[in-house]
Amino acid sequence: MTPQLAQPVIDVHVILRTGDKVLLSQRGGEYGHGRWHLPSGKLDEGEPLTTGAARELFEEVGVSVDPDRLRLVHTVHHKQNSTVSRIGFFFEAAEWIGEPFNREPDKCLAVEWHPVHDLPEDIIEYPRAGLLAHLGGLGGTLTEHGWS
Repeated sequence: MTPQLAQPVIDVHVILRTGDKVLLSQRGGEYGHGRWHLPSGKLDEGEPLTTGAARELFEEVGVSVDPDRLRLVHTVHHKQNSTVSRIGFFFEAAEWIGEPFNREPDKCLAVEWHPVHDLPEDIIEYPRAGLLAHLGGLGGTLTEHGWS
């Protein structure tokens, strides 16, 4: 019998950083309601990772970034539950066009800059793992989160 191949959800996260501050959005939907998160979303079928990350960034916070200027800084393999896993690619954007604002008020309560040394405690665990691994310079490029 051939083993079943994994079919993880592929997510793209963008760390938008200016000086010692990083942009976070506060979730308004059912998942993680009221908690903080990075601008992110699911990769569309047939879409390159950097294109998906740039698209999600624009859709959520109205900022345009050249996909070629995004830098992959970390990857998280996250076990969501017994049947769903996710692979999150975390990109950093150092240059962009526009001022971030909440483009999805039906899904997002707020968009705010937070000092990297004083982040909110209630960042959703999965994006928190990738963000802290990058900010802390932990030396690795992969975090396995939620696996026992």
